[in-house]
Amino acid sequence: MSHLTCGFIGLGLIGGSIAKALKAADPGIRILAYDINMETLEAAHREGLSDVISPAIDATFSQCDYLFLCAPVQKNDNNLAQVASILSPDCLLTDVGSVKTAIHSQVRAAGLEHCFIGGHPMAGSERTGYANSKAALLENAYYILTPTSLVPRDRLERYRALVEQMGAIPLVLDYQTHDYVTAAISHLPHVVASSLVNLVQECDSTDGIMRLVAAGGFKDITRIASSSAAMWQQICLSNRSNISALLAGYIQVLTTIREKLDAEDADALYDFFDSARIYRDSFLSASRGPIKSSYSIYVDIADKAGALAHITTLLAAHSINIKNLGISHNRESEDGVLRMEFYEEAAMQQAAGLLQAGQYSLHIQA
Repeated sequence: MSHLTCGFIGLGLIGGSIAKALKAADPGIRILAYDINMETLEAAHREGLSDVISPAIDATFSQCDYLFLCAPVQKNDNNLAQVASILSPDCLLTDVGSVKTAIHSQVRAAGLEHCFIGGHPMAGSERTGYANSKAALLENAYYILTPTSLVPRDRLERYRALVEQMGAIPLVLDYQTHDYVTAAISHLPHVVASSLVNLVQECDSTDGIMRLVAAGGFKDITRIASSSAAMWQQICLSNRSNISALLAGYIQVLTTIREKLDAEDADALYDFFDSARIYRDSFLSASRGPIKSSYSIYVDIADKAGALAHITTLLAAHSINIKNLGISHNRESEDGVLRMEFYEEAAMQQAAGLLQAGQYSLHIQA
């Protein structure tokens, strides 16, 4: 039985996770890897992930059935030019960038439309780099495919099957639709979250009262503002027209609701919040998008010595890893004073079961 050979130009969080998911699904798959960080390549080889590591983008990759461009978006111009001359006729070229228009334009200019399908695994983590990559990152995450018009149907179907093999959910879109959709559900929210944080910073008093009492609700909707500034700078510049158009629509919505507020239009205010509630409640609970769910539990605990230690000891005894832990002094929109965040939903559910069995009153964040 012959196995696929998959090459990776860049082996960070996403590239490493895809490679690990492929290897987990079929240990016979050959992984060829290049990264500017030699320590990353050596770690991948030492762990048995990469079968071949290359110090450069060279003819080593002419063996590939699939070649994944996983470097930062701004680096893919040079990488694409280098792989163009070494691709075998049977190799399918793909990328993992969150914006697709630019790469499709570059592929068209390079004459590679016949063998390119753009890819965007809608998964991520606050942690970056190969050291934090894991096969499970892709599980049940949407993996958007943006084929060119010249890619044969059978190639698209084989790639779709490969994505399913990784544990992800393939979704085929044209690249223009992809960029508009991600501008709305991923890129604009980052702009909005950062704008809210900057607004509060500008309006805060010199003694920082707003920062001190920032409620759980504010922290939840601005969590993504903690993302990489350099990455979001590049995304905004790459998907400028879509983000700008949607931002104009958002500004209009804000202007309208301000007018209704100033006019004390009770019916309009109710409809504004109710329509948002109904649509929001229709979303799938599964975290498949680029803005990941926060797996959190709020727990009421007694204000006495040892109360916090009892909970953390209980979870540690069952090997449950806590991602973040904090005491909330503002419970305006929270049902518990202790907030615990977990890396995975399964860990959150296990912790909830243990705490409920211990007669703790808790609330699981939806």
